[in-house]
Amino acid sequence: MRVVEFTHMVMGPTCGMLLADLGAEVIKIEPIGGDTTRTLLGSGAGFFPMFNRNKKSIALDLKQSEGVAAALRLIATADVVSENFKPGVMDRLGLGYAALKARDPRIVYVSHKGFLPGPYEHRTALDEVVQMMGGLAYMTGRPGDPLRAGTSVNDIMGGMFGAIGAMAALAQREKTGAGCEVQASLFENNVFLVGQHMMQFAATGKPAAPMPSRISAWAIYDVFTVRGGEQIFLAVVSDRQWAVFCRAFGLTALRDDPRLSTNNDRVQARDWLMPQLRAHLADRDAADLAAVFEAEGLPFAPITRPEQLFDDPHLAATGGLAPIRMNDGRMSRVPLLPFTLDGAQPQIHEQPPRVGEHTDALLREAGYGEAEIAAFRSRAIVQ
Repeated sequence: MRVVEFTHMVMGPTCGMLLADLGAEVIKIEPIGGDTTRTLLGSGAGFFPMFNRNKKSIALDLKQSEGVAAALRLIATADVVSENFKPGVMDRLGLGYAALKARDPRIVYVSHKGFLPGPYEHRTALDEVVQMMGGLAYMTGRPGDPLRAGTSVNDIMGGMFGAIGAMAALAQREKTGAGCEVQASLFENNVFLVGQHMMQFAATGKPAAPMPSRISAWAIYDVFTVRGGEQIFLAVVSDRQWAVFCRAFGLTALRDDPRLSTNNDRVQARDWLMPQLRAHLADRDAADLAAVFEAEGLPFAPITRPEQLFDDPHLAATGGLAPIRMNDGRMSRVPLLPFTLDGAQPQIHEQPPRVGEHTDALLREAGYGEAEIAAFRSRAIVQ
């Protein structure tokens, strides 16, 4: 299965990465000089190695007709085309869905956009934009203080849905012989994410409160500050777990209190119950609490920073982090896809490509001779 992608940043590259990890040959068409994602700083510094493994790179100047012609030769050998440019850009290049469908009705064309077609489709969208307008920032922050989620949730999930759509379209093509256009979007993805809060309002008639001030469905479901200022998340989410928790921590009186018989009773009692529990556990070590919760089968979690995951013993034991080449050539490790096929997570078989690393080989495969390739280089049509 061959995929030709015209993508940058996170959403489009995520789609290609998923398909590449699952075995597709993914050809990344970059501009001369390379995808600008390669040179991002700050929170974008890891975007390129994270989302562009297992791909090949060819650099083409699509502002020159020969560059577009080369792209079309590659597309003629492809099953899927993926792009995440502003609406109209691919059409102007002659690389939009209508033009490619006319050449090959079997093509599957995946567009990653800010919005599905409608009143908002002309707007420029970012993950943060749709989090703000789609209710996620409101739900994440404290009341009056909207806050974006701590990762590119819509970009990544939007790319995932693009890949799911592509695979569904390919499966449909096996039956019908026809490809189709798949559209995935940031805004609709965000609305899907907050759908549970929309349905909470539909069910109760009461607006969902931001997560920091929500009424939890479970009484003990919170972060506790314990000895030395350490923090740990602890949860008790059933009546059976409540009995186990009380036994393990010597809380017989609370276990036998009729006001706390059921989970819903404990939710209603949170105002006076939680201060007692916090005081009772405040002098315990976080590691000690974790050991007890693990031994008793109760939910818990240390409060972990992203950089600490490089040393996570579970990831080390399962091989969940694989060697990856960074933009500057150094090697690091990167998370693999979070599922297994026959017991193994899909692996990295190609490091993130250097700009134009596969240009010559792909052009030769597409039928260009050495003299043509040299002429293209002399005119900066390829890199």
